[in-house]
Amino acid sequence: MPNDRLPESDRLPYNQKLPFFEAVFRRFFRTMPRFFYPPALSPLQIGAQIDLPPDVAHHVFVLRLQVGDTVQLFNGEGGCFIASLTSIEKKRASAEIKLFAPEEAELPYALNLAQALPEGSKMEWIIEKAMELGVTSIQPLASQRCVTRLSAERAEKKLAHWQGIIQAAAAQCGRNRLAHLAPPLDLSRWLTQQDMHQRIMLSPRAEQSLADWTRHHPPQAISLLIGPEGGLSDEEEALASRHGVLALSMGPRILRTETAGLAAIAAINAAWGGM
Repeated sequence: MPNDRLPESDRLPYNQKLPFFEAVFRRFFRTMPRFFYPPALSPLQIGAQIDLPPDVAHHVFVLRLQVGDTVQLFNGEGGCFIASLTSIEKKRASAEIKLFAPEEAELPYALNLAQALPEGSKMEWIIEKAMELGVTSIQPLASQRCVTRLSAERAEKKLAHWQGIIQAAAAQCGRNRLAHLAPPLDLSRWLTQQDMHQRIMLSPRAEQSLADWTRHHPPQAISLLIGPEGGLSDEEEALASRHGVLALSMGPRILRTETAGLAAIAAINAAWGGM
């Protein structure tokens, strides 16, 4: 029934129509399957008919989506596109771009995670969760106590694998921009680089806590330095301090390397309204 034919008490005022329909759209929007579409394949434009990448086509088939279903496609450069599936086969699928949605889920400040390489598969976990928490960039580091050592060939393979984790995490958490993943660096070399961000390292020996520091400072760009298993050595902490890195603590408990950075990012976001 048209709104003007409803009883006066049931009519939706004009100034409430847009918020109402926006809320409905957002609820529908957030339930759409999301897929990363590499920008190198072809530009995404409204009205374009595109072939989906093989891995996306496989997911479409596994999810049992149907022709006419809508999906979100994002290329990591901001915003996302709403597309309608036009054909689905076991290993191939195509779609037509219908709409661009300038949706963003980024933090209002930049967060760079400088993470010393942990052992095993912990780096994968750290990268995935850091993406979910909104980090802007990730810098893998080699420090004195790192168990993991990467040759040039192995580093290249790891970077490709980690980049895939970033893309998958962005698709899952609703971010339309990918965190920048830098090649691994020695800690000493990273410290000598000029950085406009406030650089912070977590240390159990620090006299000030991260919680106290964030309470007394406005939201700003931060580079967060996290040591490996066993932490940074005394020499590395001293070197970092000489390069202007601020030492802060996370309280009386000693956190594992895969916990420390994520807990610090969550604490910063909670203090500065990023959650």
